Formats: sequence, structure tokens, C-alpha cells
Amino acid sequence: MLSACDGMTDDMLPSGTDERPEVDTSIMGTQVGQQSPDFAMFDTLGNSRGLYAELDVPHDGVVLYFNMWCPICDSHASHMRANVIPLFPDVSFFLVDYVSGTISVSRDAQLANGYGDIETLVDTGQVVFDMYGASMGTTVVIGNDRVVRMNEDYKDGVKLTETLQALP
Repeated sequence: MLSACDGMTDDMLPSGTDERPEVDTSIMGTQVGQQSPDFAMFDTLGNSRGLYAELDVPHDGVVLYFNMWCPICDSHASHMRANVIPLFPDVSFFLVDYVSGTISVSRDAQLANGYGDIETLVDTGQVVFDMYGASMGTTVVIGNDRVVRMNEDYKDGVKLTETLQALP
């Protein structure tokens, strides 16, 4: 019975208002509007890939999709590959494997799931995953100005497309 948890019924009638605290855009952070901190991860080929180094190359931005090789992630990544990535050739798209734990296991999962054509980063220890407060399917967009433009779960690609279209 849902009402068995004290105060649970209050959560069944949301107000519709965003009650998150205001984001301080004057400081570095991982929330929308803040300048992202730099980080580095290895890709599945063993190369170190840094965010700022990636943004220093003439790109419009970087997209990180936090992936765990499950059917939902496959559905999102397949949709992104077919419907979003082709529209934005000047954006770097990365799957971020935060579950495999090693480069070799991540590479095996990447190839076994048919994503050899999408660069995959290996977040050993879930450092970047935790930094962005991510969960399965979280999609982060960072503009070439290093500002976080989106940090939310992938849904149908509409918000991601709109965010990428609005990049400076």
C-alpha cells in the first residue's frame, strides 16, 4: 500500500514547479549554465581523452551519453546514431561506459553491442559519472565555450537536438 510510507502521499501530487536551488553560473560545476571542470578518461583504444583538449579542437561541443549496454541504452544510442549524430558533424559524441570497469572489457562490450563506430570512453571508478550526478541514460552537452548546456536523461532526442542547434 503506497500510503504506508509516512508522507508518501504528498509526493503523489506534484506541484509542477521546479524546486531545485538556483544554479550559481559564476562558479565551475556540472549544472546547466556552469563552466564544466576538465576531466580525462581513456577511450576503448587506450588513448587518454580530455574534455578541454577535445573542445580545443574546432568543435561546436561535446555530448556524453552515460551507457551501461542494456536494452534501454541500446535504444537511446541507436536513436541518437540514426537521428541526431548525422545532423551535427561538428559535435563530438561519446558513449561513456561507467559499468565495465576496464578498457578491454569496455571495448569488448562496445564491439559486441555494435557500437564500434561511436567513440566510447571508459569511466573506471565512475568518477565522471558521479561528478555529473549521472544515471543510466544521462546525456550531457558541453559547448565549445566549456559551459554545460544540458544535463538530463535522454528521452526522445528532441531536447538534445534543440540544445545542439542552440550551441554558439
